Amino acid sequence: MSLPPGFLDELRTRSSLSQVVGRKVIWDARKSNQGKGDMWAPCPFHHEKSASFHVDDRKGFYYCFGCHAKGDAISFVRETENVSFMEAVEILAREAGMPIPQRDPQAQEKAEKRTELVDVMELAVRWFRLQLRTGAASAAREYLEKRGLNQEVCDRWEIGFAPDSWQGLWDALKGKDIADELIIGAGLAKPSSKGGKPYDTFRGRIMYPIRDARGRAIAFGGRAMDPEDKAKYLNSPETELFDKGRSLYNVKEARVAAGKGQPLLVAEGYMDVIALSEAGFGASVAPLGTAITENQLAMLWRISDEPIITLDGDTAGQRAALRLIDLALPLLEAGRSLRFAMMPEGKDPDDLLKSSGAGAVQALLDAAVPMVQLLWQREVEGKVFDSPERKAALDKNLREKIKLIKDPSIRSHYGQAIKDMRWDLFRAKSAGGGSFAPRKDRPWKSQPWGSKAPQGPSAGAKSSILATAADARATDHLREAVILAACISCPEAVEPFESGLETMACLDAEHARMRDMVLRYAPAGAAVLRGQISDVLGPDALENLLTQRHVAITPCIRRPGDVELTGMTIAEELAKLKAVRGLQEEVNDAADDLSGEADEGLTWRLAEAAKAADRAHRAGQEDKAEYVIADNGARLDRDQVTLSRNMFDQIDFSKGGKKDR
Repeated sequence: MSLPPGFLDELRTRSSLSQVVGRKVIWDARKSNQGKGDMWAPCPFHHEKSASFHVDDRKGFYYCFGCHAKGDAISFVRETENVSFMEAVEILAREAGMPIPQRDPQAQEKAEKRTELVDVMELAVRWFRLQLRTGAASAAREYLEKRGLNQEVCDRWEIGFAPDSWQGLWDALKGKDIADELIIGAGLAKPSSKGGKPYDTFRGRIMYPIRDARGRAIAFGGRAMDPEDKAKYLNSPETELFDKGRSLYNVKEARVAAGKGQPLLVAEGYMDVIALSEAGFGASVAPLGTAITENQLAMLWRISDEPIITLDGDTAGQRAALRLIDLALPLLEAGRSLRFAMMPEGKDPDDLLKSSGAGAVQALLDAAVPMVQLLWQREVEGKVFDSPERKAALDKNLREKIKLIKDPSIRSHYGQAIKDMRWDLFRAKSAGGGSFAPRKDRPWKSQPWGSKAPQGPSAGAKSSILATAADARATDHLREAVILAACISCPEAVEPFESGLETMACLDAEHARMRDMVLRYAPAGAAVLRGQISDVLGPDALENLLTQRHVAITPCIRRPGDVELTGMTIAEELAKLKAVRGLQEEVNDAADDLSGEADEGLTWRLAEAAKAADRAHRAGQEDKAEYVIADNGARLDRDQVTLSRNMFDQIDFSKGGKKDR
């Protein structure tokens, strides 16, 4: 409805903001000056110990220097009471003694009906509570006592009982002259399909009143006493008062407890909430037996920036937690997320409290995991990633989920967290170096699929002069240094080459550790990457790498930040390194084979490699830095061709082979 001009200004003038806010906070006596209307307190919108929430009573505005919440008396009531704008105006107007302007007839009629429905619901709450004390409710009282709910607890939570009769509540309300349409409109009775009297919605059930954020009874939840009943729990139908997807059980009391610093816990059912609250976890709510909706999630975040989801440790509870991730991802904001505390298998919070006490629940809450960890667990649990295709599928699924996050900063942090967990899963065992995996086209040399780590050369190859040739190792070492320096100078260029870097064997431990840090921290940017390298390898490691002459003169090092040039450099050096090591592996295998009788095929392979080198030399290809194709399919440039000829010349064929040049 539209309000008359000046009504809101007068309402704000008559309402003392410090009095409105003072109901929710404790003022800091040292910082506040009540005479000047300058008041300070810990913020009611986020948990803190310092008084960063400022109220200027004269101007009628509040502002938090921590979470930046700001507004006037109306917005404060809206946020803290979880009500609409007009409801906040009505609350303040009643306190200020101001009459609410007349609404249009239709809106006025609707508001009056809602008030009447609330009155009918309160009558029902009292009637159900009285029935719990009757002889017909003896089994219900026994059940509640068995669950640890004595009379005092039942009174505190207003628990009642609906007798197993068709018109018990109906007759009681009609005896108070309540109109039929109000009883049915409140969801307490249903019209008969046979033309008879309407019948009670709840029969033979323990009754739990559901109240809104203002404390008004808006619905009931009923627990069946008959184990054969098709619906163990039954909620009120949706009415003008009750929208199941916009309501939370115990929301009003949970808001108060969360405002005092308690963590907001989300459980599955009424009994879990009652058990948690009675055990000291007062900021507990439940989503009324359904999966959490977007509106309920918004309500949770208005109470706490990081609610803890304490779902049951069964399959259904875990599925509910995983569904919630997809709902929450697009709605994440800085400082606003979810944490998850999964109960032990087969137990809910009530069971855990009874078996192990509040300490066990607190331990689970302290160990609650962030949402990103549960997202990762959902995608990897029960799966085997023993092939590139499976790993690629995992990467694709995770990328699609991360894309749902709208906030670019959060999206970036999720990407880095996922990368860290991926690293731990796939490369933790091979940290610190390693070598290229054996040739897959040589089954007699290969290790089985899924071997724990790549195997190095055999003892025969290790003792060969080829494996220890100073010029071969030096050349490889130089290329590694250029690749690593290029990656560190421009981390933005690294992503397309991650696979090549992962399989790049390093000749010394420092290069290997530097490579691992490039793979892990490149997405975080140059500053983070350099900082990590300095922390782990010492402040001189980077300087020693970047000041080497052959590194310093590399164009992309002289022009840091040039993504295209850096990418070309990394691609070229990786290709050269792969070609040389492919040829070296071929010759190492041959050298190893020479421990026995060499065959014609072996000497032929070696001869072909040498002939390719000679052809390149005779044709003057070395001077032109062109590539030639070796027997193993590798492309060799001038340096690699020279190296291959030298390697061939160094082989000792005295054990039965013949050198065919």
